[in-house]
Amino acid sequence: MPTQIPFEGPMLGAALTVVGLIISWVVWRRRGAAAGLRGVAWSLLPLAAGLMGLMTILWRLVADLVGFFVGMVFNPVVWAGVAVAGLAVVLWVVSGVMRARNIGVTDRGGRKRRGSADAAGATDQAGEAGAAGGRPQVGAPAPKPEKKSSGGGDDDFSDIEELLRKRGIG
Repeated sequence: MPTQIPFEGPMLGAALTVVGLIISWVVWRRRGAAAGLRGVAWSLLPLAAGLMGLMTILWRLVADLVGFFVGMVFNPVVWAGVAVAGLAVVLWVVSGVMRARNIGVTDRGGRKRRGSADAAGATDQAGEAGAAGGRPQVGAPAPKPEKKSSGGGDDDFSDIEELLRKRGIG
């Protein structure tokens, strides 16, 4: 427990409290008593922190952070570190995209995994099958086999189902 209260902490806290109280008064007039009282409560916190000595600690922290960032701006070695960190992030994102698309992924034996080459072949086959029907449907799923209707009521919808299948909807 400090024996002497530093002068800067309570003064800075009091100044911030006065600014907060002015803002709270404006809020009280525009939004009502509940919002104004909440603003007053928040406004008293800097004064409390200053009286407890926390404002001095906060002031030193902010000064040290500003000094760090100012020193970083003018230091080329730090900028080289920032560039290397940026490169690492870019490589991480690119590898994630490659894994999602199975590009350059191998199994433990060093063999290429089944992925993009097989999928491309399947897409080409689907496109050729669709071209025979008049319109190529690259990447579209194969049409389901038609079910034979046993009742008379389903015949009314068979024309609609066939039309939807031709459009690639059903």
